[in-house]
Amino acid sequence: MTEATTPQTPGQTPAAGSPVLAFMGTFRLWLTAPNRGRARWLLAGLVLLTLAQVAIQIRFNIWNRDFFNALENRDGGAFRAQILFFLGLAALSMSVAVYQLYMKQLIQLRWREWLTGHLLQVWLREGRHYQLEMAQTGADNPDQRIAEDVRVATDLAVDFATGLMNSLLMLTAFIGILWTLSGALHLSIAGREFDIPGYMVWAALTYALLGTFLTWIVGRPLVPLNVARTTAEADFRFGLNRARESGEGIALIRGEADEQRGLTRLFGSVAGAVRGLMRSQRNLMWLTSAYGTLAMIFPTIVASPAYFSGAITLGGLMQIGAAFGQVQGALNWFVDNFGRIAEWRSAVSRIVVFRDLIEELDALVEDPNQPTITITEGDEDALIFRNLEVAFANGTTVIADASAEIRAGERVLIQGESGTGKSTLFRAIGGLWPWGAGEIVIPPRTSMMFMPQRPYLPLGTLGAALCYPAPQDGFPQEAQGDALARVGLERLSGRLAEDERWDRVLSLGEQQRLAFARLLLHRPRWIFMDEATAALDEANQDAMMQLVLDELPEAALISIGHRPGLSAFHERTLTLVRAEGGARFSRPRREGTRRQWTRRRPRR
Repeated sequence: MTEATTPQTPGQTPAAGSPVLAFMGTFRLWLTAPNRGRARWLLAGLVLLTLAQVAIQIRFNIWNRDFFNALENRDGGAFRAQILFFLGLAALSMSVAVYQLYMKQLIQLRWREWLTGHLLQVWLREGRHYQLEMAQTGADNPDQRIAEDVRVATDLAVDFATGLMNSLLMLTAFIGILWTLSGALHLSIAGREFDIPGYMVWAALTYALLGTFLTWIVGRPLVPLNVARTTAEADFRFGLNRARESGEGIALIRGEADEQRGLTRLFGSVAGAVRGLMRSQRNLMWLTSAYGTLAMIFPTIVASPAYFSGAITLGGLMQIGAAFGQVQGALNWFVDNFGRIAEWRSAVSRIVVFRDLIEELDALVEDPNQPTITITEGDEDALIFRNLEVAFANGTTVIADASAEIRAGERVLIQGESGTGKSTLFRAIGGLWPWGAGEIVIPPRTSMMFMPQRPYLPLGTLGAALCYPAPQDGFPQEAQGDALARVGLERLSGRLAEDERWDRVLSLGEQQRLAFARLLLHRPRWIFMDEATAALDEANQDAMMQLVLDELPEAALISIGHRPGLSAFHERTLTLVRAEGGARFSRPRREGTRRQWTRRRPRR
């Protein structure tokens, strides 16, 4: 492939714009989506409950003044009245807090539910999940991004939004109270006298801004460190899962020591990332601990001159201290949440990068100026390759200038040396492989069924695996049992409702026979086999192939395989011949008279 036609690989350039703004765009999409549910009502309810809680806190501030004034005046009746009033106010505050928390958690769950479904839809659409892996875009561990990063991002986003809204409302309400209560501070400096009106407000602003600035300086490294830790943790979990899934192969080859070295190396990356995070958090903790400790006494110290001069009562001093605490707490929102913000931004960045890479891949496939394989869905008469060029994601051509036509009902065997692109050709036919050029005219997708060397068996019952991708109740149970019997798996007929890891319970040969049983149920008009009998002995291979010819005589059969005897079940052979610049189809070769195989029961 020439440089001018080299396909673009998604992820080569970083996405522009702020990841935070891009992520918050998903919240707007949720609020306007047809499947948003009661999202807007939940959001309105949370706002109203937050307003109610702020109003309660304002009333608590007034109570604080009256309570301490009753103590200072030694007024027992007023003291008891304030105690009773406090109990009622506290009960109201607790009720609002409980439902505010429930409403917030409900929003977190519903947003996560919607965003997870959205990402699953775009990830699993038209083979994008497979294409992202093959393109090596850097969208590592999509399971971690969809499961864990979405949870962290949505939960913390709602937490932050609620906390920030509460802080702004508290600041708006209490800054006026603090301004009124603190009055003016009279100062005399160098013989000049002047007053500072609302001096406690300026003290709170100065204290909070200084703390915020120092927190930002000290805590900046937390964001990249959190990203590094999340990536390392995901890689370690992937390594553990891979070792678990490949346990048989590792045990047979006695590779445990090497696996342990590899997993230890992966955990070393986790430990290194965590140590860096710990050092940064330790430095931030020194600052926030000192800041929080000093805040306990700072407002009393600042307001004490007015109290000692008799300008305010003890109740007034306590009210000023409480109001100062509310203002300072609202202004300190950034200081209190900086560590969690860093964790949130790392999760948001991974989600946004993941979504952007999928969108880049969509744009690559849909861009008319970008050389990609064009898939056209035609009628059921033919599968046609027109000047087809198949490339790897890095631009290396594997098949060049391939043109051929396979008519409905034909049985064609595709052969070639290893590495000539036979399996990649099948992926292109299935619409999974956009890299390349030219056109493939395919029959309707609903009439096609692909049978890879290792069939996919979903989690769930044996019946669900047999009927996949249709639901289990899409076929009568008798038909399911008969299909199993036809392929020599009648012993499994009574286990259709059992829920097992069938990809582990069944041998690869049994899984391949199960795929033939699946074929008998779905009865497609076009069948594509990629080494679909590689795990079967020759007698079972012959029996399965003869079963297809007998049961689906009108179906087109296109196979990849090297096993002896396969050519007898096909009418012609297309051979991919390795050549400079990419493999090419040799002249089609017609097979001789197809040998008729006597139907026999497959070996178990």
